[in-house]
Amino acid sequence: MKIKPAMRISGRVSVPGDKSISHRAAIIAALAEGPSRLTNYSTSQDCASTLSCLRGLGVSIQQQNSEVLIGGRGMTGLNAATMPLDCGNSGSTMRMLAGVLAGQSFDSLLTGDASLCSRPMKRIVEPLSLMGSSVHATDNRPPLRIEGSKTLQPIHYVLPVASAQVKSCILLAALKAQGRTEVVERLGPTRDHTERMLRWFGVPLETQAGVDGAITIAINGPVSYAARDVNIPGDISSAAFLIGVAAVLPDSQLRIDNVGLNATRSGILTLLSSLGFAIEIRNPREDCNEPKGDILISGKVEKRPADSNRPPRVAGPLIAPLIDELPLLAVMGSQLAGGLEIRDAGELRLKETDRIAATVNNLRAMGALVEEFEDGLAVTGPTALKGAPLDSFGDHRIAMAFTVGALLANDDSELTGADCVAVSFPEFFSLLDSVVQSRV
Repeated sequence: MKIKPAMRISGRVSVPGDKSISHRAAIIAALAEGPSRLTNYSTSQDCASTLSCLRGLGVSIQQQNSEVLIGGRGMTGLNAATMPLDCGNSGSTMRMLAGVLAGQSFDSLLTGDASLCSRPMKRIVEPLSLMGSSVHATDNRPPLRIEGSKTLQPIHYVLPVASAQVKSCILLAALKAQGRTEVVERLGPTRDHTERMLRWFGVPLETQAGVDGAITIAINGPVSYAARDVNIPGDISSAAFLIGVAAVLPDSQLRIDNVGLNATRSGILTLLSSLGFAIEIRNPREDCNEPKGDILISGKVEKRPADSNRPPRVAGPLIAPLIDELPLLAVMGSQLAGGLEIRDAGELRLKETDRIAATVNNLRAMGALVEEFEDGLAVTGPTALKGAPLDSFGDHRIAMAFTVGALLANDDSELTGADCVAVSFPEFFSLLDSVVQSRV
């Protein structure tokens, strides 16, 4: 795809339903008693994979565009799949369904595409095994063969990594466990959509903060619950790419309506505001136990002191809430006085591609000075990015981050593998076209 430089962004748009919330709403609704209607369900391929797997387990699903009616089968109503459950490119689908399938009375096989089958799964194999389900994987990578157990044991589990997917896997398994399961987050809070969604469906959860800052989430199983309708907010991780380019291009004015503002996901807004970009929240409200609102972005050149000798640093507890936006932030960092440093982000090397290496390679192709670390990178700024051949490496977030880079460049760029954005945000390019004013 050829991408021309942009002069400004101007308009008002909405983004598709939140991908993380859509996965959880579908899975939790499938385990409820009765039908649930999900509105503004994500249009991403990843979330379509979740629906496909649920159909394979006997769940009735009717879909009309972004509205999905799910016939919940209760905690004991799933059927054994007649073929392997294909999770596509979706790690969320695989890790969360593994938790559900661990407590069933049948065995299951979860697989996916080549990218997903290269990703490590030890972090869910270990806790599910402790609960009494045998999970078999070659070198701890998919496919995963899960031997279900109707008598899952409760566990007290301290997360060794900050991962909402691992936390969610355990909590979903805990719905069938015989007693109290506790999951402890010691490395900072991760996105809490699973907890919020379970509470929306009436599942009693206990959350307790320790004196050391650790957070314990507990479920007393087994649990059953009734169906409930869910209205899903717009995906802030998708909106972030539109926010990023509008924030950097002077004279831009963009409004994005009905975006999820969950505090575990909206760190991008807090960070950009702290860097001097003009971000305003309007009409904040709560819907189906999730906060949301409208975001107004005004293009503004960042005003850090010219003599600042240390770039802004994104590290430590900031990383988990910003994990999906880090490649975008690196691109934006190339436009900041002093640049930007990202550390403690080794998790990026385990995504759909090695996102640290991919980001560094593309930034260097555009003329930016970048230092690569095992756990991150440092980009020098401000840099006048030049048009260049860019590679998505088959990763949707790299593709979108460097579409933003191409819009900021001084000449045309060509992005290889642009179609991979459909994994999370199929409407990305059409929405951009509706608000971008290109340079003449």
